Amino acid sequence: MAKKKAKKKATKKKATKKKVAKKKTVKKKATKKKAKKKTTKKKATKKKAKKKTTKKKATKKKTAKKKATKKKAKTKRKPNAAFMKPMTPSAQLAKVVGSKALPRTQVIKKIWEYIRKHKLQNPKNKRNILADDNLKPVFGGKKEVTMFQLAGLIGKHLS
Repeated sequence: MAKKKAKKKATKKKATKKKVAKKKTVKKKATKKKAKKKTTKKKATKKKAKKKTTKKKATKKKTAKKKATKKKAKTKRKPNAAFMKPMTPSAQLAKVVGSKALPRTQVIKKIWEYIRKHKLQNPKNKRNILADDNLKPVFGGKKEVTMFQLAGLIGKHLS
């Protein structure tokens, strides 16, 4: 029993010594931080002078990059032949677009012209299109359709 008590006292003393040592290191760190702050103020003024010179260098690099991108831009994109193929609209779609065969891109354009002309965009949510009597059969009987569903719904009426 006596040995256990002695060990406990010894460990308590070590713990208190560690706490005291930690406090001293904290004080040292605080003084070091103060010293660093003073030196960083001096460095900050030097950095400002360096930044002015580095800006000029950076602009030279940007011009070099632009020249490299111009080489890539010479090749033009070719339109996909599937989009340009004329397709005949169904009877319901023909009421809106016309009975003449048109490519998909032109059909979508004509539908948007019709939507804008008749003010069929939802005023609260412009992404939604309100169907009138001519568009309802094209939209599959739905009263309101999002613009993202438009191409899919129209594709069913083209052949």
